Amino acid sequence: MIPDYIPGHEFLNKGIDDLKANELTEEALLVLIGAPNLRALVHEIPFYSNPLEDSPEHLLYAKLEVRLGRSAHSAYNALVRRLVSAEHALQSLKSRGAV
Repeated sequence: MIPDYIPGHEFLNKGIDDLKANELTEEALLVLIGAPNLRALVHEIPFYSNPLEDSPEHLLYAKLEVRLGRSAHSAYNALVRRLVSAEHALQSLKSRGAV
């Protein structure tokens, strides 16, 4: 799991748990967006077992749009920024041998 001092850990840990349960939630889609980088940093990133009908980026945006309407764009960007912050923090820890 992602340590709780990593920004966005709550989204990523929920997404990891959701992927393990084969649930395609907003958090799971966020993890899938970052999966290539996250798998290099954290070895617990599961694969989603069903084929996706679109990219995780498009699916996440669509889910946000249904839930938030016109606010989806800013929410999507905020989630992606949290993902990138988490990736940078994990990369920094890895380069120091702490992960």
